[in-house]
Amino acid sequence: MEKITHLNQRIDNIATIYTKKRDTIYPFNPNFISDFKGYSLGMSIEEIDRLLSFRAENKYVNSAQEFQSVTRVSDEWLKKYSVYFKFPDWVSNPKPKVNYAKYKEEKEKEITPTCINEATEELLQKVRGIGPYYASKIVKDREKYGGYVHMDQLRFVYGLNDETISELFKYFKVFTAPNVEKINVNEASINELKKLPYLNYYIAREIVKYRSMQEDFVNKEQLRQIENFPLDKIDIISLYLKFTN
Repeated sequence: MEKITHLNQRIDNIATIYTKKRDTIYPFNPNFISDFKGYSLGMSIEEIDRLLSFRAENKYVNSAQEFQSVTRVSDEWLKKYSVYFKFPDWVSNPKPKVNYAKYKEEKEKEITPTCINEATEELLQKVRGIGPYYASKIVKDREKYGGYVHMDQLRFVYGLNDETISELFKYFKVFTAPNVEKINVNEASINELKKLPYLNYYIAREIVKYRSMQEDFVNKEQLRQIENFPLDKIDIISLYLKFTN
């Protein structure tokens, strides 16, 4: 008898614990209330449907008041269950909005017109669209060519888009061009020509071949006759050449 009584007490304790566990409500995001969840919280089908229709438009409620406005649950229901509502941290503690237009304006004020051949990587990065990668690339190309002779050379820095190039043109100029020793295109060898910016061995060979088979170059327009010549760079390349005999 004593054993049976003890067993019944244990069963009663387990039932009590189960009931408490079943009735326990853990914090939840009300945006994701399902049919079953809503039903278990005492919401009507209409109230649940209003929430589901609202969410179907990819909208979210961000407060208990907004939840009530959408679902039309009663004040009593809201008072009972809204204490369990848990919204994302960014709703409770939104980050301050950044005024990007003002930030851009203040950043650009720091840039005074500078010769592109003297610009540091740090200064270049103050231009919108220029990060460490492109700043380093601009400087490396500049060093490779012994300095930029024309701002249009920035157009040939691989990866820079037109918008970023326009921004660079606002703040940088070629105030001091490098002292370029021009090569006579009618006398230079293949090896001499291939060292010029934007040329290579194959184009240099075609220049010499054209010169020997046709006639001497009188102006840059004749370079258009060279097979595979980079026509988009013809104006820049011609700055490194002499066309007189």
